[in-house]
Amino acid sequence: MTQSIVITGANRGIGLSFCQLYASRGARVFAACRKSSPKLNDLNATVIEGVDIGNPAGVDVLKRAMTGQGIDLLINNAGILRNEVLGDIDYKSIATQFHVNAMGPLRVSEALLPNMNTSAKIALITSRMGSVADNTSGGRYGYRMSKCALNIAGVSLAHDLKHKGIAVGLFHPGLVGTEMIGGHGDIGPDEAAERLAKCIEALNLSNTGSFWHSNGEELPW
Repeated sequence: MTQSIVITGANRGIGLSFCQLYASRGARVFAACRKSSPKLNDLNATVIEGVDIGNPAGVDVLKRAMTGQGIDLLINNAGILRNEVLGDIDYKSIATQFHVNAMGPLRVSEALLPNMNTSAKIALITSRMGSVADNTSGGRYGYRMSKCALNIAGVSLAHDLKHKGIAVGLFHPGLVGTEMIGGHGDIGPDEAAERLAKCIEALNLSNTGSFWHSNGEELPW
């Protein structure tokens, strides 16, 4: 049976690599993004443009496009990274990151719940920078705070959806060399997508709501 997968932030970086990976495996891929890219257009995927997850209207675009479509896996991948300096913090920047990184995946998950098939999964691509225990360097206020908020939202989703048979996983991809961090990283987006896909395969109702590094290490809160 063909797997049906929705991926946000699909036009580049890890999102694009997810699309390439799952399309190569024969899955039916719904690639959601604000604006498509040539590499995404070259794939055997259904591209849904105009999906700005930081905006309710953008999420509505995705919801309407998925009308009548079942979903086996939702990968909430879209996110943004900004930097704030203590003493001159841009609070609008922090608010924007909350809208995109924390509220966006929650909006998408809630909007698409009616589409979720039996034993479906929701993957939240978060960051270990949202871990309180792992914060040993400070800074990055908006990103850390928004990812921490995403983590707690993911745990709540896991509890609320367990009785429906839907498992929710929170996954840190590693330090990935994407445009978001200027191309510098320990691994590339293709490797990150492959590692994350293995983690998603291992996700089930017994480990729902847990927080994992793509290398298989369980992360502290």
